Amino acid sequence: MEIRSYRSEDETGWVRCRTLSFLDTAYFDNVLTKKEKYENPSIELVAVIENQIVGLLDIEYETQEGTVCSRGEGIGGMMWHIAVHPDFRKRAIGKSLLIEAERICKDIGLNRIEAWTRDDEWVKRWYENNQFIKVDSYLQVFIDGGEEIKGVIMSEIPKLYPVQTFAHYVGEEREIIKNKFKRVHECHCFVKQLK
Repeated sequence: MEIRSYRSEDETGWVRCRTLSFLDTAYFDNVLTKKEKYENPSIELVAVIENQIVGLLDIEYETQEGTVCSRGEGIGGMMWHIAVHPDFRKRAIGKSLLIEAERICKDIGLNRIEAWTRDDEWVKRWYENNQFIKVDSYLQVFIDGGEEIKGVIMSEIPKLYPVQTFAHYVGEEREIIKNKFKRVHECHCFVKQLK
C-alpha cells in the first residue's frame, strides 16, 4: 500500500472510494460527484493498492485561529473526509492515513485535529481508539413531507410546497426531537490533540 498526496487525476477514484465507503454508514446519502476544493490550505492524502484508491483523508487547516476549527485554542485542522473502501477494511488503512496526516500536521505546526461524524458506533469507536475525544454534539434532523413537515416549515411562495428539509437541532430537548422525526442522527465532534 502506498500513502501519498492526492493528485487531480485521482478524482474519479476518490469519489468512488468515498461513495462506496459511506454506503453502510449514517452518511449513506451524502454523495459527492466531484472532490471538494478547500478555501484554506489542506492535507489531502490517498491510500493506493494496485492503482486503486482504497482510502482517503482530507484535512483543511487554519493559518489564522478560528477560521476553520471551532473547538479549542491555537491553529487546528478540520478532517472533512476519512474513508476506506469497504473491500479493503480491517487492514489499518485509515490508521495509516491518520498517522501520515498527523506527521504533516505536526510539521506545519497544528496543535489539534477536529472531526465531525454521525452516530455510527463503529465509527465513533475508531475515533476513540485513535485518541480522539468527543467534545460536542448536536442533532441532524431529516424531515419528510406529510405529517412530519406540518408545523415545521412552510413556504411564503404561493404554490411552493416543501416536501423535505434538513435541519440542525442544538437545543436540550433531544429525546423529543428523536421521537418526533423518523430520521435523526447525533453528530459528534471529536478532537485529537497533537503533541
